[in-house]
Amino acid sequence: MDFKYKFKYGKLACFLRRGQAVKYVEGGALTLNRITEPILQRMVERISIESFGKPFRHRATFNARLKTTGGRYLLRSHHIEINPKQWEAHGEEEVISIIKHELCHYHLHIEGKGYQHRDKDFKELLQKVGGSRFCKAIPSIQKKRREPYRYRLVCKACSLTYLRKRRVDVRKYVCGRCRGPLLMERLAVETGTSKNLK
Repeated sequence: MDFKYKFKYGKLACFLRRGQAVKYVEGGALTLNRITEPILQRMVERISIESFGKPFRHRATFNARLKTTGGRYLLRSHHIEINPKQWEAHGEEEVISIIKHELCHYHLHIEGKGYQHRDKDFKELLQKVGGSRFCKAIPSIQKKRREPYRYRLVCKACSLTYLRKRRVDVRKYVCGRCRGPLLMERLAVETGTSKNLK
């Protein structure tokens, strides 16, 4: 079996294959598990030494709250967070390029060089180590469903209409054009009809 990375913990050896950690205990069998944070930590440390020639001395963790980014480097704590959905959707190769991207931020920031995306130092180092500039989109994340307009406000004086998604207290508001009183109508989304509300 050909594996990209191998980590050894005493008698336990861990291999990475297509987004899963494969554990092999001496004299035992191969078992498939999801990658864990200790394995991610070792992976980041190893990539840092192999690609940058410098150690990674902080923490690497998964952050499931990340939605559209593959990972992020935290300036104050110097920790790196990786989106686990990237691992599940695109596998090991994509996560390795994301780790290289975040390690570029890390090493340049530690050295006091330009670590932001627009900086020349960052662009050169990213190209040198083969990291990705952008991560791939996660197919499971759908665009937020737009809520339909449910209310129409009509000015009693000038007949100007405003569409609203949320209910408004018409006693507190007046028309923006003429300062006239407003009448609120509830829009029925299915039928397109309206109903006057007080």
